[in-house]
Amino acid sequence: MPYQPAEARVIHRLAENGEVVAYTAEEYGVRKDDGLGIIKPTNTAAGLLVLAVLITIAFGGMLYGLVQMGITDQWEILGEIWWMYLLILYPLIFAWSSYLSERKAEKLRKARNLPRPVE
Repeated sequence: MPYQPAEARVIHRLAENGEVVAYTAEEYGVRKDDGLGIIKPTNTAAGLLVLAVLITIAFGGMLYGLVQMGITDQWEILGEIWWMYLLILYPLIFAWSSYLSERKAEKLRKARNLPRPVE
């Protein structure tokens, strides 16, 4: 198969209306299948926004705790839990990038009048 630029490659997926539609990678957005898991993933822009906001609130609570540790001079606690701040950065960045990716995909699908993929 000859090389195709990324813009020319398409992903054929089942849409909400039951037909198979060709999407570009940007129009497809975040992964839509369940990954054979027990829990169905959240993959709509609204759902991803809610998750991103919840994670941001949790990170804000952790920053508040950091400020309180500084005010009350309890820095030894930070020495024990510093890794939690790094640990929450990954889901925070991933949640916001997934939301922005799906939001961009929704706009592109709307511009081409394409239905939302379900798989």
